[in-house]
Amino acid sequence: MADFIQEAEQLRAELNQANYEYYVLDNPSMSDYDYDHKLRHLEELETAHPELKTPDSPTQRVGGKVAEGFAEVVHEVPLESLQDVFSTDELADFDQRVREAVPAGIEYDVEPKVDGLSVALEYENGLFVRGATRGDGRVGEDVTENLRTIRSIPMRLPEALPRLIVRGEVYMPKKVFHKLNEERELNGQPLFANPRNAAAGSLRQLDPKIAASRHLDIIIFNLQMADGREFQTHTETLDYLAQQHFKVIPHTKCAAIEECVHQIQQIGDGREEFPFDIDGAVVKVNSLEERTALGSTAKFPRWAAAYKYPPEQKPSKVLDIVVQVGRTGVLTPKAVIEPVRLAGTTVTNATLHNQDFITEKDIRIGDTVLVQKAGEIIPEIVSVLHDKRPEGTVPYHLPTVCPVCGAPVVRDEDGAAMRCTGAECPAQLLRHLTHFASRDAMDIEGLGPSVIENLVNAGLVKSPGDLYHLTEEQVQGLERMGKKSAQNLISAIEKSKQNDLSKLLCAFGIRQVGQKAAQVLARHFGSLDALAAASLEELTTIPDVGGITAESIKSWFENPQSQHLISVLREAGVNMESHAESVGDKLAGLTFVLTGELSRFTRKEAGDRIQALGGKVSGSVSKKTSYVVAGEAAGSKLRKAQELGITVLDEDALIQMLEE
Repeated sequence: MADFIQEAEQLRAELNQANYEYYVLDNPSMSDYDYDHKLRHLEELETAHPELKTPDSPTQRVGGKVAEGFAEVVHEVPLESLQDVFSTDELADFDQRVREAVPAGIEYDVEPKVDGLSVALEYENGLFVRGATRGDGRVGEDVTENLRTIRSIPMRLPEALPRLIVRGEVYMPKKVFHKLNEERELNGQPLFANPRNAAAGSLRQLDPKIAASRHLDIIIFNLQMADGREFQTHTETLDYLAQQHFKVIPHTKCAAIEECVHQIQQIGDGREEFPFDIDGAVVKVNSLEERTALGSTAKFPRWAAAYKYPPEQKPSKVLDIVVQVGRTGVLTPKAVIEPVRLAGTTVTNATLHNQDFITEKDIRIGDTVLVQKAGEIIPEIVSVLHDKRPEGTVPYHLPTVCPVCGAPVVRDEDGAAMRCTGAECPAQLLRHLTHFASRDAMDIEGLGPSVIENLVNAGLVKSPGDLYHLTEEQVQGLERMGKKSAQNLISAIEKSKQNDLSKLLCAFGIRQVGQKAAQVLARHFGSLDALAAASLEELTTIPDVGGITAESIKSWFENPQSQHLISVLREAGVNMESHAESVGDKLAGLTFVLTGELSRFTRKEAGDRIQALGGKVSGSVSKKTSYVVAGEAAGSKLRKAQELGITVLDEDALIQMLEE
């Protein structure tokens, strides 16, 4: 056992050092292969001997259990906000107030102001024990498990002070933000507006595994408390924190406010070089003793100010308006403008969002417009300079057919987006294929986004129908795809041919037709041909199918691209009949809510069985709920059912009902 203990300690030390070199110093000395190998070995040791597991182990960074909610944390040292200044004159006023209160020579420290989410990290005897959001400055939320997933946060410090609290800013690196939004677009999810919103949303996920997948980072900018240590200046504390393996904010000492102004300008000019977004620069009195003398108002410390960069606006001319078709089929207009320098980069395009935005601002080709970067990231048009509008310009309207495939364009009922309806639109290919192969649709195991992208890039798949003509030899030639993987993928594609009609209907991606509606339609019509031949009147008589859904179904089947896709799939042998046709609707009119952990099948499998018999599955308990099925560790839904007097079934009772 002593050997196991020593080996685990050695592995933890090596892996923690590798994390520090990779995520803080940006100078890795251990290969990814060696790191993964050592981490796997440590996991095996800790699994075999749970007593070897420690809070600072690298194995604890993957995320723990899903939380019910976040507990409140009262900050031992308040996390104060800063007073904003918007001009050099206001900065000079701040300097004058400081000098009047502290006549001795003042030294400042200037840092970039990271646009993220402020948190406090607490350490006891060198071990990370808790982390909390700023909240209102005095009370925040305990997000310890999510913070553990940030690799640049040290779990154990070189010096084991009895108690240490630091303050930092959690952010999403720009590269990660852009990649995340690409993935969300591919999956048809709403895009994050900016990295700050993405970071805040990620850190406050109740499931730490989701937070871990977002690859957040942190920069430390203040020492809140250090038992057993004395410091004279802010810069001394930052140097000390760097020695403790924290990633520390870049900073510069300045002897006068004029030097601060120069440094603020330097930071602003170089903002594109930072891996994080900034929305200003912070000027702080360097002396900790002078900070104490200056104190704080009810809102802000008197020893610091945040200089906020004004959004830079410049005129440019709209040379053209082009329309892009996104992976979800949304038409996005973009203005092509004369090159203009903004926030450190040359801008040649500006987003126009949608038709409502264009109409509201009356943007036309040939107009001179004011352009700025929204959130310092996305160039956008602020206004039109109407006095410079040339004669002959005309209002702009988005096309009524897709500029990529020619399919009709429709407007979302609940928004301003215009969307292509083409079933085989090349612009939506990755999105279509990803949805087509997903679990709720054709459920093709092994056909994930990366494999799909490789297939598309190799020119092997240009439509969902092409999947059924792939060969093992073609797939085996793809990157990271061996013989066995190719065999498994072809087998999974072949197996999907036997899916129920409801899976195929869901895979088509017809607007308003999700998994539940697809099951209802498949049971009602029994075959794809019968559904395709149905009239609007017949469609609207089906439960859960309203007028808008009926229109979407009818339009989809009338589209030539849809008809071509159906013929290709039919020729390939894909099933177009409902297996559930003879099952009946014995649970029709009943609504079930599933909660807790079931032992004999998953909640999804139970839901599928209920729906196959005509029942509905809901995610929330209400007076309209017929039954609540409660498994192990059932929580608030069970309590609400008991309060409302709704019948509660255990797993055995549900199985008996399904079998009857």
